[in-house]
Amino acid sequence: MKDLWKLYAAFFRIGGLTFGGGLTMLPMLKYELVEKNGWVTEEELLDYYAVGQCTPGIIAVNVSTFVGFRKKGIPGAIFSTLGMISPSLIIVSILAFFLEQFMSNQIVAHAVGGIKVVVCALMLQTVITMAKKNLVSAVCYVVAILAFLLALFTPVPTVLLVLVAGIVGIIMYKTGGIKL
Repeated sequence: MKDLWKLYAAFFRIGGLTFGGGLTMLPMLKYELVEKNGWVTEEELLDYYAVGQCTPGIIAVNVSTFVGFRKKGIPGAIFSTLGMISPSLIIVSILAFFLEQFMSNQIVAHAVGGIKVVVCALMLQTVITMAKKNLVSAVCYVVAILAFLLALFTPVPTVLLVLVAGIVGIIMYKTGGIKL
């Protein structure tokens, strides 16, 4: 049990002291995991980091899960992952508490409203950029428009829309309807 708490504490430090994600956390990961604790070699860390970039989710959380699993199996993966995400959960909870206290203030409410508008604009810009790169045929446009309309005006689950669009894409690729 002591080893599990040591994993938790090490990843808690990493999670609480690394800001910016990506490559900015690599020196801290190297110090804690390779130099200080000797849990992995530098080569293994870089392998875990590379795999963490390729898998869904946050790189640091993925690395923590891999290292924890390597050291102590599933309990190690759980403790390491919890250690990595705990600082963020604590900080976000505190911020949410204070933000909720100030939401009755008109200035704060309008600021949050402005932030929401900017977030929507940034999301729309991302969608447009992705559409320009990925809508390569008339079939793609039809699928995108149908998916958009179904998502907007029906209770069809998003997962189902993605699965059907993926199947249509595979069929169109196999039949020569889409050239990538």
